[in-house]
Amino acid sequence: MTYFFETYGCEMNIAESASVEQLLIARGWQRASSAQVADIAIINTCSVRETAENRIMGRLGWYSGLKAVRACRTGAKTKTLEEAAQYVRDGAKPLVLVVMGCMAERLLKTFQKDFPFVDYVVGTYAKHHFGEIIDAVEDGRPAFLPDDTEQYKFAGVSAEPGAFSTFLPIMHGCNNFCTYCIVPYVRGREISRPVDEILREFDILAGYGVKEVTLIGQNVNSYCGIFSASRKTEGKTISFAELLRIIAAHLRQTNSPVKWVRFLSSHPKDFSDEVIDVIAEERVLCRHIHLPVQHGSSAVLEKMNRRYTREQYLALVGRIKSKIPDVSLTTDIMMGFPTETEEDVALTLDLMERVKYESAMMYYYNPREGTPAALMEQLPVEVRKERLQRVIDLQQSHTQQQMSRRVGKTVTALVEGVSRDSQDELLAQIEQHEKIAFKADKRLIGNFVNVKITQLSGNTYRGILQD
Repeated sequence: MTYFFETYGCEMNIAESASVEQLLIARGWQRASSAQVADIAIINTCSVRETAENRIMGRLGWYSGLKAVRACRTGAKTKTLEEAAQYVRDGAKPLVLVVMGCMAERLLKTFQKDFPFVDYVVGTYAKHHFGEIIDAVEDGRPAFLPDDTEQYKFAGVSAEPGAFSTFLPIMHGCNNFCTYCIVPYVRGREISRPVDEILREFDILAGYGVKEVTLIGQNVNSYCGIFSASRKTEGKTISFAELLRIIAAHLRQTNSPVKWVRFLSSHPKDFSDEVIDVIAEERVLCRHIHLPVQHGSSAVLEKMNRRYTREQYLALVGRIKSKIPDVSLTTDIMMGFPTETEEDVALTLDLMERVKYESAMMYYYNPREGTPAALMEQLPVEVRKERLQRVIDLQQSHTQQQMSRRVGKTVTALVEGVSRDSQDELLAQIEQHEKIAFKADKRLIGNFVNVKITQLSGNTYRGILQD
C-alpha cells in the first residue's frame, strides 16, 4: 500500500511527519508519487500564522474534489461500509485523508464537522494512534480513536528516509506564552525527553549513515531532562548545556558518523553562558546559532512578553561573539505588532545594524485567535507591510556583507545532492548553514568535503573542490 505526505510549518512538524513515515515503512508501505495514486494522504498542519492555515484550507478544498473523484471511480460512494471495504480488499483505491498537527489540535472538536470528507483528525497528543489508523486502512474498515488527553509521547526515530541531515526532537511544548503566539495552546506545556532516549536515537541515526543532526524543540535551551533509572545519575536533572556536553562525548566515544550538531529554536532569555562555553569548546557543535530577537524595541518586547530587553539581548550577542568569533547568527523579526511606533521601528533597524545577522526570518504580525495580542488594537496591514519591507531591505544588504567575508576561504561542506540549476554541479551546506555549489563527482553525495569559495551568487556560494 502507498502513502503521500504534505507537511507545513516548523522543523518539529517535519520531524513528526518523518516519525509517522518510519512507521508506515516498517509496515511495508511505500511512498506514492502523488496523492492521486495513494491509499492514504496525510496533511501535517501549522497554526503559527493565519497564512499557513489559509494555504491548508485551499489544499483541503483540492482534496475534497480528489476524494469525490476517487469515490466515484471505485463505486464506494453508493455502497455500504462493508461493500466499500470489499472494494478496497479487491484492489480499488478510495482515498483515506488524515489531518494532523497544530491546526488539527486547535480545531480538534470542530474539524470533521467543517470538513466531513476528512477521515481522521489526529491532534498533537494522539500521534501514537497512527498504528490503529494503518491497521484500519489495511483492513478496509474505519478506526475509532479515543479522545486523547495523555502526555505528549516522543517517537523513537524522526529521520526522513535516506537523509544525511535530520531533526531530533529533545523537548516539546512551550511555557513562555508570548502574547502573539499560539504554540503553547496547541503544543501544551514543556516536556523534556530523557537523555537516554536522545542518545539512543543518535545511535540509530548513526546506523542510517546520518552526518548532521539538528536538535529541535519549541524552546530547546529550556531543556530539563533526566537519565533513566538504569544510570547511577538516576533522577539528576540535566540542563541544555550539560546535554550538549553529554552528546558531544557520546559521539566521540561511539566514533559516530555524525560530525555536525545544531539546535533550533532557542529563546534569548534561556541562553546561558554555559551553552556559549560548550559551543566554543566542542567542535561537533556548529558555529551557527539561531537567536530569535522578534523586535529591537524593549517596549514592544515587553508587550510581546518576551522577558528580555533590547540591552540584554545585545549583551548576550556580545558574549557569544566574544567566545565564538566565527559564529554565524540568524534570527526571527516580526514587524507591525500592536502598539509599535516609528521609534520602535528605528530601534529594530538599529539593532540589526549592531548585530548584522547572516540571515533572518522576517514577517509582519497577523493576529491568532485566542492569543492576548489578537485583542489589542491592530495596525493597518499596509503599515505592517511597509515596515516589514524596510527590515527586509536592510537584511538583504547585511546578508551580502556577511556572506562576502568568506569568499576566498576554504570551508568544510556536507554534500546534499545534485544542484537544481546544473546536473554537472553538486550542492552542499557549510557549517554556517549556507549553500555552496561546485563541480564534483556524484559519489561525494552524503560526504564531508573541503571547498574553496570563489564567489557569491545571490545567496549561494560557488566554489572549487579541494583535495
